[in-house]
Amino acid sequence: MDLESTWRYAPPEDLLADRVVLVTGASEGIGRALALAAAAAGATVVLLARDLAGLERVYDEIEDAGHPQPAIFPLNLETATFKEYEALAATLAGEFGRLDGLVHNAGWTSGLTPIRHYEPERWARVVTVNLHAPYLMTHACMDLLDASGDPSVVFSLDRCTRAFWGAYGVAKAGLEALMKILAAEERGIRFNGVDTGPVRTRLRVENYPGTKPGDVPEPDAVLGPYLFFLGPESQGVTGQVVVRKP
Repeated sequence: MDLESTWRYAPPEDLLADRVVLVTGASEGIGRALALAAAAAGATVVLLARDLAGLERVYDEIEDAGHPQPAIFPLNLETATFKEYEALAATLAGEFGRLDGLVHNAGWTSGLTPIRHYEPERWARVVTVNLHAPYLMTHACMDLLDASGDPSVVFSLDRCTRAFWGAYGVAKAGLEALMKILAAEERGIRFNGVDTGPVRTRLRVENYPGTKPGDVPEPDAVLGPYLFFLGPESQGVTGQVVVRKP
């Protein structure tokens, strides 16, 4: 399949049947929309974010729709230690024995600021959420991914190496490098990325408060590449980035 066409991808109803898929940042925005879509496609979705109340709302939405029962794992990516990621992997191993899909979607900017005025502590916090956390989680879950017959890891990328994006822009550039290195090293797991461009999420509205409904797509409109990469039709595709052109 031409990867550009995945923005219009219409997944089969059973695309992710019997698959276990972990989505970070699942309490809102693209993470929430993807969790609902993956559950509708048959996946058992592990919902991860720091907002427990938000995760519980998404959990209820999935349950009310009659989809496979999801799981909740609240975790603050800003402060989590590697032992906490190991505990996550151990919990998943005990509950499911494997991980078929991992979506690194959580992101945080803390606002747009010139690097000259970036406080070092703030820089470290933003880089931790957007780069260190995906590395630590992937590292902890490698054995679980190996236990799947068709494992896939998808990164939410953002090519925003523009003025004022600071630590977020640097971290996202590093995240794409991490994805490509993993894809080159690992033959049994595929690693791909999705750059949705501007989408109406909290991150977007916080940084562009003048954004109005209809100015940019809603999260539901940008899920095609994620679902394609998570499903069996993307077997053999790795190290690729799909970028939406506004």
